[in-house]
Amino acid sequence: MTAEGLVLMGCGDVGPIHEPMDGYSTLARATLATADIRFAQCERVYSERGAPQIHASRFGTYERCKPHMASVFSDCGFNVVSVASNHAMDWGADALLDTIELFRKQGIQTVGAGRNAAEARQPAIFERNGVRVAILAYCSVLNEGYAAGPNNAGAAPLRAHTYYEPHEYQAGMPPRVVTVPHEEDLAAMADDIAAAKKAAHAVVVSLHWGLHFIPRAIADYQPIAARAAFAAGADLILGHHAHLPKAIGVHDGKVCFYSLSNFIMTTTSGVTPGRTALFAKRYGVTLDPEYPHAPFGMDAKRSLIAKALFTAKGIGRVSFLPVLIDPQLRPEVLLNPDPRFGDAVNFMDQVSEEFEHSFAVDGNEVVIQR
Repeated sequence: MTAEGLVLMGCGDVGPIHEPMDGYSTLARATLATADIRFAQCERVYSERGAPQIHASRFGTYERCKPHMASVFSDCGFNVVSVASNHAMDWGADALLDTIELFRKQGIQTVGAGRNAAEARQPAIFERNGVRVAILAYCSVLNEGYAAGPNNAGAAPLRAHTYYEPHEYQAGMPPRVVTVPHEEDLAAMADDIAAAKKAAHAVVVSLHWGLHFIPRAIADYQPIAARAAFAAGADLILGHHAHLPKAIGVHDGKVCFYSLSNFIMTTTSGVTPGRTALFAKRYGVTLDPEYPHAPFGMDAKRSLIAKALFTAKGIGRVSFLPVLIDPQLRPEVLLNPDPRFGDAVNFMDQVSEEFEHSFAVDGNEVVIQR
């Protein structure tokens, strides 16, 4: 918190299913408490109602959690969460709406989903020290029927079309995969951002998007969507879904965190021979046997907290705090000159090399120069 304006800290995916819940936040809670806005992405639904939908994964039973398990969000002090995820509708509208209501009863604002498209596209607005910041959220990885419509519940969509372009004339050669944003969804997001910018000094956009598990890979549609969001008036993008950190890119002086990684995530899948073989073949990833409840890959224990200062003039300093998730799946904020801090900075520099970026270490923060 600062007298100069308003500080936001943004985290990635949250949704542990292994109890007890109250231990996960212990290493990060004090750091998060220094911010005015504490954001996270919700990866589960919390309800006793609903039924698995036809598109839900075969592991869908753990996407719905007991309502008391949502305490992990209040333990961390989050005061706004995106519920725009690929799992938002795995148990139908009742479970999603129960989740939204549960958060709101805890004093946590929700963005990115609702009873209809109009509600899903509403921003959360925070005001501190005379500074107003609006937060919007969208999801690009939606199964059929998961998007909110004029009269149906769901997530605010920012979908993408996929095309396959041949590389050369030889039959059987792998094609190039081309993705482009859904034009109507992109236009709707731009309209929402422009409207939010009239009501606030700055706009933050949360995007659940991209390619999960695969290191470094950024889909074609992502930079296109990022630039469109910035052109419409967005000041910062917080991305997630990939379950590992990906690039930080500066587009026309504005920062896009393409993936903040996991923050607090567990699954029942385990590091089994089947999952190990699947991840090696499909994603080119080796699972970490020291993290059996987080079988997402060796780099899935890396994370970061995005940090931004907002003033009445808009967005100011943007930085990130390197985070390492320990074997108990607790996010630990790393401090300079811990060698793990330097390793984290080097890792983010490497995964960002295809995008304009420049980092400068300032104390325990890594400032993104714009």
